[in-house]
Amino acid sequence: MSNIEETIKELINSNDVFLFMKGTPDFPQCGFSGQVAQILAYLGLDIGHFNILEDEEMRQAIKDFSNWPTLPQLYIKGEFIGGADIVREMFQSGELQDLLREKNIPFNDEAN
Repeated sequence: MSNIEETIKELINSNDVFLFMKGTPDFPQCGFSGQVAQILAYLGLDIGHFNILEDEEMRQAIKDFSNWPTLPQLYIKGEFIGGADIVREMFQSGELQDLLREKNIPFNDEAN
């Protein structure tokens, strides 16, 4: 296993909820990253994040690692969840909230 794969694993295991995104939650650099960050903030989640715009090697490595071609990418308890469309659909249907409950991750349950 390469060093970059080890780094990715360490990052996704550093927080229950981890987002690889363009920019930061406070200053997203693309609309899709902004949507996911907004959903996670609305749910009051404490997230880890990595700005892939600051590291070209990581930008490609995370796509290879997840076998998913686009960013952002959301991980919950080390498990790849998906990108913006999937996260948005899961949030709107309540699946994301159900997953958070199942994984015992505290969030603002009043946010429906």
